[in-house]
Amino acid sequence: MIKLITGKKGTGKTKILIDMINDAAKKTSGNIVCIEKGAKLTYDIDHSVRLADTERYGIEGYDAVYGFIAGMLAGNFDISEVYVDSILKIGGPDFAALGNLLKKLDKIAGNDVKLVFTVSADENELPEEVKVFLK
Repeated sequence: MIKLITGKKGTGKTKILIDMINDAAKKTSGNIVCIEKGAKLTYDIDHSVRLADTERYGIEGYDAVYGFIAGMLAGNFDISEVYVDSILKIGGPDFAALGNLLKKLDKIAGNDVKLVFTVSADENELPEEVKVFLK
């Protein structure tokens, strides 16, 4: 399952994400992963959540994001939730490529893994291939 948190810069997307992560850390029995660019959430999220900094691993572009998430899911079947902050900063401003990433991740995650992304854009800016994930 994929969920998008959308809105322009400064609308509180990351705060919503942090609250979701910390709530999940209290309730979820599986492993939780938070992916971000730069280590800015280190002190905001629960210590039980695996924090992955894309800069540390050299992840840039949507193909690299897909490989990183797919690799984590393949290596740890206990991951139940993955949260990604600022996907456009990691993958780039190409909304069509973002839509392709979401479609591919939806196939491998299915109903077993919850994937949540913050997207710095208004809903009306997003193409249909991204809007389908606004559930």
